[in-house]
Amino acid sequence: MNEALSARLLGLGTTERSVAIVGSMNADYTVTADRLPGPGETVNGGPLRILPGGKSANQAASAALLGACVRMYGAVGSDDNADFLLGRLADAGVDTSQVRHAEGPSGTTMITVETGGENTVVYSPGSNALVDVDYIERHREALAAASVLGLCLESPMDTVVAAAHVAHEAGATVLLNDSPFVAELPAQLVEDADILLVNEHEAARLLGVASMDASGGAGLDWDEVAHRMAQFGFSRSVITLGGDGSMVFDGEVKHRIAPVRVPAVDTTGCGDSFMGTILAGLAAGLTLAQSARLGSYVSAYAATGYGAQASYGTARQVVDRFAG
Repeated sequence: MNEALSARLLGLGTTERSVAIVGSMNADYTVTADRLPGPGETVNGGPLRILPGGKSANQAASAALLGACVRMYGAVGSDDNADFLLGRLADAGVDTSQVRHAEGPSGTTMITVETGGENTVVYSPGSNALVDVDYIERHREALAAASVLGLCLESPMDTVVAAAHVAHEAGATVLLNDSPFVAELPAQLVEDADILLVNEHEAARLLGVASMDASGGAGLDWDEVAHRMAQFGFSRSVITLGGDGSMVFDGEVKHRIAPVRVPAVDTTGCGDSFMGTILAGLAAGLTLAQSARLGSYVSAYAATGYGAQASYGTARQVVDRFAG
C-alpha cells in the first residue's frame, strides 16, 4: 500500500457525512474442518466458535472501524445473542440506538470453514425477519438524513424496497448487495438503488453467463458485461472476483481492481468488509473505484483472521499490515 492509498484510508473518518445500514445481525456458529462435507456426509471439525455476524452488521462494523459515522437499523431477539451482537457493534463504533428488540431468537448462521479458507453458510433469519415496512416508516426522517445507505437481502424484500425508496427520495446514494442472491429484483428497488454489488457467482447467474471465476474473468468481454448490467438497470456496479480482485463499472468507465494477495485462513465476511469500505469511501466523497481499491486491502486483511467482524481491522491496522 503506497502513501497515497494509506492517507486515503486513514482519511475516511474525517467526514461528517453518515452511513445508514438497514439489515441483518446474526450470531455465527462457526466450525473449521479439513474439508467441507458433501451431501449426506459427516466430517470431523474443530472447536465451535460463536462470533458476531450478519451481512449488514458486518458491513456496518467494517465501515465504522475505518472511521465512518455509521448507524445500524434492524432487530435483535430476546436471547443472549442480542446483547452479544449489539455489544460487538458498539465496540466497533456503530450507533445501535435505533435497533429494535423483538421476542424470540436473534438471527443465526451455521458456518463450516475448510482449512484453505473456503466456507459454506446456512442462514436462519430469526428477528431479522421482523424488520417490517412500519419500522422503516418510523425511522424515515433519520434514514433520509444519511448520505449513503447500505442494503443486502437478509431482510424482508418489502423492507429493503421501502428503505431504498426513502433514501433515494432524500438524495442519498443507495448501495445494494444482491445477497443472498435474487435473480429478479423488484422494479422499484432497481430504480431506487444507485449501485449494485455482486460477487462473480451472483453476476454470472444475473447475466446468464457460464462462469466468471475460472480465470478471474480473463475471457470475458467486460464491455458486454457493463452493457448487460446497464440493461438490467445498473450503470454503476461492482463485481467481486474472489482472489482475482474486482471490476468496477461507473457509467462509461471501467476499472479493474487488482487483488491484494495474502495467506487466507477464513474468507467469511470478506465480501462484507469490502462493501463496508465502499460505503465508508462513498460517504467520504471518494469515487466508486477509489473506494473499491481500498476495499481490496481491507478485505485482504480480514481474510487473515477467523470470523467476520472478529477479523476486521481499523484503518490504522490495515495500513500497518500493508505498509510498503
